[in-house]
Amino acid sequence: MLLKGEQLAAHLERELRPLYVLYGDDPLLVIEAADAIRAKSRQQGYSEREVLTVLPQFDWGQLLAAGGNMSLFGDKKLIDLRIPTGKPGKEGSAALQQWCQNLSMDNLLLITLPELDWREEKAVWFTALVNAGVAIKLIAPPLTELPGWIVGRLRRQQQSADLESLKFIAERVEGNLLAAHQEIQKLGLLYPAGQLSLAQIRDAVLNVARYDIDGLREALLSGDIARLTRTLDGLMQEGEAPPLVLWAMSEEIRALTMIRAGLDAGKPVDMLLKDAKVWGPRANPVKKALQRLSTSTLEAALQHAGKIDRLAKGIGHGNVWEEFLRLGLRLAAAK
Repeated sequence: MLLKGEQLAAHLERELRPLYVLYGDDPLLVIEAADAIRAKSRQQGYSEREVLTVLPQFDWGQLLAAGGNMSLFGDKKLIDLRIPTGKPGKEGSAALQQWCQNLSMDNLLLITLPELDWREEKAVWFTALVNAGVAIKLIAPPLTELPGWIVGRLRRQQQSADLESLKFIAERVEGNLLAAHQEIQKLGLLYPAGQLSLAQIRDAVLNVARYDIDGLREALLSGDIARLTRTLDGLMQEGEAPPLVLWAMSEEIRALTMIRAGLDAGKPVDMLLKDAKVWGPRANPVKKALQRLSTSTLEAALQHAGKIDRLAKGIGHGNVWEEFLRLGLRLAAAK
């Protein structure tokens, strides 16, 4: 059975199946759907939970063993199977098909996958999962539908906003529902129930300079030197706090360094991106940046960021903004 994300709540009100598959491109929707299934399973007496993550050399016998190991107290079990790459391989494909032939309400299997392309959706193992259980494709709404999604989220915290305000939020969080969720939560913390004004949203939460910071990140990753220079100059002219600029640049460098080290060790890139909390529209720019950034370049950038941190604290001599530009060029101009 295939369901849309918005159909899950009504489905869980009616029934709970022994097999669920969640897949999609937005981590927030996957997390929330998984949480809803886990909550329903607890209500239905699934008091045990076992988490299995499919990494290289994963033993698929663990899955079949988890389903066969009965609790000493006869408790029902939820098995949380995570496949970060979306590719179970030959052994995994066989194990998943075998599981589909022996479903039992004593064990609820919840599988989470990344976004799958059309070929993977037609794979034998995935077809078996869809036919035996409930598969839910979770896709972030496009910009045209995002204001409606935001309305629903605001309604949960008894708040509302006019169309102009909704569009303002939507344009700044497009492609990243996790960011949208965080911004909406902030509005719930900052303001009481009721109608929110555009001024409240703009001034209290969605500070425009913050999105210039995002532009700085994008310029670093894409190697766009002209944009990097313009953005840093704009941030300086606006009086942006150097610690915020340093935080944004350092966070990007640390994530790149961690992923680069994992790639050098032969680990799969999708798993490394997830571990570094690189999701949604940020993933592809990071992948492209890693094609031109070496370990030595990134380690030197980390040391440079440390120097800027000391400068910002009044230790040493130099101009913080000039050093920001030098650090940015070290990354953006790398080949």
